[in-house]
Amino acid sequence: MSHPPAQGPADLVLTGGPVHTVDPARSRATSVAVRGGRIVAVGHDEVRELTGPRTEVVDLAGKLLLPGFQDAHVHPMGAGLELGQCHLGDTADADAYLRRIGTYAKEHPDVGWITGGGWSLEAFPGGSPTAAALDAVVPDRPVFLPNRDHHGAWVNSRALERAGIDARTPDPVDGRIERDAAGNPTGMLQEGAVHLVGRLVPDPTPEEQLAGLLRAQAVLHSHGVTAWQDAIVGTYANLADPAPAYLTALDRGLLTARVVGALWWDRERGAEQIAELVARREELSRDRFRAGTVKIMQDGIAENHTAAMLSPYLTGCGCTSDNSGISFVEPGELRKYVTELDAHGFQVHFHALGDRAVREALDAVESARTANGRRDSRHHLAHLQVVHPDDLPRFRALGASANLQMLWAAHEPQMDELTLPFLGAERGAWQYPFGDLLRAGATLAAGSDWPVSSPDPLQAIHVAVNRVSPEAPEGTPAFFPEQRVDLGTAIAAYTAGSAYVNHLDGTTGSIAVGKAADLVVLDRDPFTGPPEEIAATRVLETFVDGRRVHTAT
Repeated sequence: MSHPPAQGPADLVLTGGPVHTVDPARSRATSVAVRGGRIVAVGHDEVRELTGPRTEVVDLAGKLLLPGFQDAHVHPMGAGLELGQCHLGDTADADAYLRRIGTYAKEHPDVGWITGGGWSLEAFPGGSPTAAALDAVVPDRPVFLPNRDHHGAWVNSRALERAGIDARTPDPVDGRIERDAAGNPTGMLQEGAVHLVGRLVPDPTPEEQLAGLLRAQAVLHSHGVTAWQDAIVGTYANLADPAPAYLTALDRGLLTARVVGALWWDRERGAEQIAELVARREELSRDRFRAGTVKIMQDGIAENHTAAMLSPYLTGCGCTSDNSGISFVEPGELRKYVTELDAHGFQVHFHALGDRAVREALDAVESARTANGRRDSRHHLAHLQVVHPDDLPRFRALGASANLQMLWAAHEPQMDELTLPFLGAERGAWQYPFGDLLRAGATLAAGSDWPVSSPDPLQAIHVAVNRVSPEAPEGTPAFFPEQRVDLGTAIAAYTAGSAYVNHLDGTTGSIAVGKAADLVVLDRDPFTGPPEEIAATRVLETFVDGRRVHTAT
């Protein structure tokens, strides 16, 4: 045990259970002492010597203590707002959606727009619901419902009319209006086309935004998340800028998490916005909230064929199509922008899902390294659904971190019906290559992308280890099982790896003397049970700076 300074007893001692420190110098202990929000001792029975008459003692009783989870890619305010609106994220049934939407509309007769969202593409043929179905349950008001990945939206005829969208409306350059055989809009908007309607939806009030953020913070703490990177700080499509809510929460002493804000890169503009981003970084960075990152969305998603691919998607008959997806930022310009952002000390957080987008992002990082030298920028690529094998070693070589959404690496209807048939066998096997990235020496971080998917790190860790969804029927095959990682690696990605990406590794991410007491108590030690039961693990308590921010009821 490192001897603590002689300042008296600890404020908090957690003892009597396994402590998985995620600290390479000492991976396991049984007791931790905290004073003034910092860890002052890690060890065994000797730590109890720091117990005084006012020390709170938590008996772990064999339960596992971990450093707090950190979500490296999440959208808390949007998730919290959706939970208070017409929330569709807990089922994948079209009829259930329509019943819930109709009920919500009847219960909220004074709401001008019916919004919320979270529906799943696999609930509808081809992932494309219709305005006609919505019209049957809400004929009198516009409806705007983003799907769970927020790369598309389902709207009714009133919403299309409000936006002036008809058969003559051209597709935006970064999106698509789904149409019937006669060219009429069907009610499904993809990517940039979402904004055609989304821009008309009234913004939530400042108090509603704050309530959404605090609702989300409580959910994240309940899953053991003590810090995160908000993947869009700015105005995007129908998403309001969460920055004012964060500042209000700070001013009122309500923000208990540590947050890095990724400032949104407006892809309709160019390098002229960099000066504004520099000013915004200075304006927003204080206390528990820092805004030293810029988020660039380089492509869309595979399910609607907007993820940028090196070769075309296949058609339903297995033939080669004429569509390779969309690179939202021209690759040459992307290299220039990232080089300049890197020179200004920004971290760049890429949305890079298809193999072409991944390569374009890595090329941009390489250009920045060549021009500016190796800096402590810690650029990272999120999603990484399809990675060409040639690009795997570039992560380590360039110091680019792999920001994994582990929960997605499993067989499910959206994967099996809307993705694999259109990628082909070879490219389909390049999906979510966690094991290959680890073996190539990449730094692994992890995030949920909530509300796109569950914010529960333990569900995601289960998939990383098993490559099978916790909800999958018995007998479901593992999704490219050679890409599994071990439990320790998955936990490290969700703790130390994300702390590294967040530039918080000096104070968080592991349990070590001198670090902040951001801690999570689980209801069991998943290292001692079968891997198939990891997802059954629950969070009992969450601490930030040694202060309890969640207790399971």
